[in-house]
Amino acid sequence: MLTAVQADLYLHHLEIQSNNPLGLAKFYSSVMSMQLNKVNNKKIICNGPSRKIIISQGNNRTLSHVGMVCRSKNNLARFKSFLIQNQVQVKEFDSEIYKTGSFSILDPDDNKICFGILSDNEKLLFDGINGPLQHVTFSSFNVEAFQEFYEKKLGFQVTDRVVKIDGTLATCFITSNHEHHTIACFKSAKKGMDHHSYEAGEWDHIKTWCDHFASHDIQLMWGPGRHGPGNNLFVFIEDADGNWIEISAELETVHGRPIKNWPQTERTLNLWGKAIMRS
Repeated sequence: MLTAVQADLYLHHLEIQSNNPLGLAKFYSSVMSMQLNKVNNKKIICNGPSRKIIISQGNNRTLSHVGMVCRSKNNLARFKSFLIQNQVQVKEFDSEIYKTGSFSILDPDDNKICFGILSDNEKLLFDGINGPLQHVTFSSFNVEAFQEFYEKKLGFQVTDRVVKIDGTLATCFITSNHEHHTIACFKSAKKGMDHHSYEAGEWDHIKTWCDHFASHDIQLMWGPGRHGPGNNLFVFIEDADGNWIEISAELETVHGRPIKNWPQTERTLNLWGKAIMRS
């Protein structure tokens, strides 16, 4: 059996809903430098270098599922055994993106997280600005339960936490590989996806993205700046439906270091307040 970290899982794609899938797909095609592949009137796939967004008909700003990938069939099977031992309900998940054997789970907030091995068709290369899909951040009523599930039931590693003055948890950052976080969660009056992030690599590449945004008349919603947890540089924009997108650079890598607790100071209140207000 293997934990999520031992299985070395990484974020591969997201499926998000829109009441105007073609309009949102055109945004990702042009602004996020991705190729548009219309499957049908209710489903469109946008591909870029190491990034994929599936857009399906539905309610704006709603996440259908998170797609994670395991690098080997053996590791996926051992990770599945770990979940079953921990009494996590596992369901089959059929997708053209994965080979046979993929499955899904629901976390405490009913976010669907899917796991599988990439199909051979998914190994194609795409042109575009560098920016692999890197992490997804949720908001939740109960961050403690969220952290407990991912850490204890799935075997993610907690890297950093933001803690309130009364000792309760405001934010947690968790990873399924060597990157600082593949998933994060903060306490909010709403639950669901807050934003998703692309890792540009070096700081200079954020300038490339910002110049690209400017050429499409896209306003920066937040940044440039630097986060405390993760130590990454960032900018945020908003897509055509109001989903927040982060371009990140130089995110910290971790190799078993102790968890760091960050006090919720006025600075972190302001930082996470931005997220809460847009939820």
